[in-house]
Amino acid sequence: MTTSPVPERGDAAVRSEILTGLRLSLPAGLGMFPLGVAFGLLVVQHGLSWWVAPALSIAAYAGSLELLLVGMIAALAPIATIALTTLLVNFRHVFYAFSFPLRVVRGRLRRLYSMYAMTDEAYAITAAAPGTWTSPRLLATQVAFQSYWVGGGLAGVLIGNLLPGPIDGLGFALCALFVTLTLDACRTRGQVPSLVLAGAAFAVAVVATPGAVLFTALLVFVGLLVVRYALSRRGPSDA
Repeated sequence: MTTSPVPERGDAAVRSEILTGLRLSLPAGLGMFPLGVAFGLLVVQHGLSWWVAPALSIAAYAGSLELLLVGMIAALAPIATIALTTLLVNFRHVFYAFSFPLRVVRGRLRRLYSMYAMTDEAYAITAAAPGTWTSPRLLATQVAFQSYWVGGGLAGVLIGNLLPGPIDGLGFALCALFVTLTLDACRTRGQVPSLVLAGAAFAVAVVATPGAVLFTALLVFVGLLVVRYALSRRGPSDA
């Protein structure tokens, strides 16, 4: 007569962390899924094959870039243009890496996936609760985010094939999600100065380099954050 093994305390803790990660992913995931639907609709409306949606979501997995790539692929843009666009749009991930809790992830394959799945949503949710992340919680959150996105893209492809005509304004869904993530990460007064600095950096970039606003805004914003950090380290006694 055999009995089922009793789960170890460590296994229960891992399951609890995974469930916590899935729960934390829900608020942003509720925005990612309809955005994925919009992405799938764009794929269909541009006359591309249905498999382009899941292929891009796995190969690139960067919402803003994927939305841009759909139009560029449909327009048969040169490879060099696509490569430069990818660099400029995804260059922000370099700055994400400075504070993303990748150090908690154990195992080479797990760490590689966490690096690959370091999206805007994953960074925003970790930045909102620093110091609370474990490897199971972080990986569960990132896997959930990619599931929302890929699932939404497939649903959008299916809906797009059933609709009689195109839908305008789908591109604004990405902007709306970024606004929501920004507000979620700036819930306290201490984050308001960073929000103001981000607005100032964007204004400078629009005026100085209208052809590369995102790239310039990120560089200016990081510089302003470094200055703010240096001033805060000085303290009132050193002023």
